[in-house]
Amino acid sequence: MLLTWGVLLVETVRKAGLDTAVSAALTPWRKARAVHDPGKVLLDVALAVALGGDCLADVGMLRAEPAVFGPVASDPTVSRLVDTLAASGEKALAAIRAARAEARARVWKLAQEEAPDADGTVTVDLDGVLVIAHSDKEDAAPTWKRTYGHHPLTGFVDHGPGGTGEPVAALLRPGNAGLNTAADHVTATRLALAQLPKEYRRGRRTLIRTDSAGGTHTFVAWLAKPGRWLSYSVGMTVTEQIHQHVLKVPVSAWTPAVETGGGIRDGAWVAELTGDVLNGWPKGMRLIVRKERPHPGAQLRITDADGMRITCFATNTTGRPIAALELRHRLRARAEDRIRAARATGLRNLPLHTTAQNKIWLEIVQIALDLLAWMPMLALTGQDRLWEPRRMRLRLFTTAGQLVTTGRRRILRLARHWPWTSHITTALERLALLPNPG
Repeated sequence: MLLTWGVLLVETVRKAGLDTAVSAALTPWRKARAVHDPGKVLLDVALAVALGGDCLADVGMLRAEPAVFGPVASDPTVSRLVDTLAASGEKALAAIRAARAEARARVWKLAQEEAPDADGTVTVDLDGVLVIAHSDKEDAAPTWKRTYGHHPLTGFVDHGPGGTGEPVAALLRPGNAGLNTAADHVTATRLALAQLPKEYRRGRRTLIRTDSAGGTHTFVAWLAKPGRWLSYSVGMTVTEQIHQHVLKVPVSAWTPAVETGGGIRDGAWVAELTGDVLNGWPKGMRLIVRKERPHPGAQLRITDADGMRITCFATNTTGRPIAALELRHRLRARAEDRIRAARATGLRNLPLHTTAQNKIWLEIVQIALDLLAWMPMLALTGQDRLWEPRRMRLRLFTTAGQLVTTGRRRILRLARHWPWTSHITTALERLALLPNPG
């Protein structure tokens, strides 16, 4: 007996061409007469993390199923590889990232209308995440929430209402890293753009969304720089100057906010600010504010007005109603779902001691999250594509099955009474129909 998770994810790796891409990228780190390929070792750890593992030793669950995964390296071999890659610094990280970008471009082509760029645009959400450290690891420090650990800055491609999302950046930072550090936002955006197909690495078809942590002059100017011309939707801190402008907005200038279905959002209005409040910001930037009745029990801030909660964001998008732009920015909240999925997939803690080692771990986590995003994109349909990792593990990855070899064929037998057996078989059929790499 075995678990069907192995077949689904291994097939996704093969169809994406991720195995050959990572193996080729890590060839310089393969020692002479080595038994195990470094690329396969790294992917085996990523598969274990995708299944819920949170340390290098969890690769042992793959070692128990050689019929599915083939030979799996021992724990010492895995640890030595991580140490070797960590010692190579940015060179190894760049190789892994290049392999991921290559496989991502192929997956998006295979997904066709289910790909995140099906409408010709790509949205990248940047957000920070606190990772608690329970021991004295390198660069662990007190955080702004009075905890102790690290403060990575992450980036995720938004799959829209019909999907989840996939990671394209993870910048490891000390726990005391600033929220509004423009240089870190620029670095994370560069990492994210390098993961996208080449046609989306510059130009207005790529939208960068952030919360108010990205609302700095330096970062917005970098996004809008001529020749880069990225679209942006960046949260802004409500300063005293903005607060005074909001108080002067006439009642007739406020437009009702809208919901995703097109209906009016109850108790919320939006307006655009103009004038000297835009002085010093890049040309073409628009500042849009929203006022909304606070939830019962919510405490107002000093920058709120007339009993309304005030928020604002900046964008350079034109030709769309401000209510639609505000809704687009509000959907940035889906990044919180991606962070929750990442915490359940290896980002609950950083298991290694040094910063260099944990940078490799972050790449492993991103590969695991890639697989958990690509498999639904390629093989699942409807509401199944919205399942987060924990639900997929429960419904698809823990099903008992039997792998039978007869003649030259391998047959996977599943329990007929399992409620989601048909979902699994359909997913395997959809993967089988996809062309093989090369």
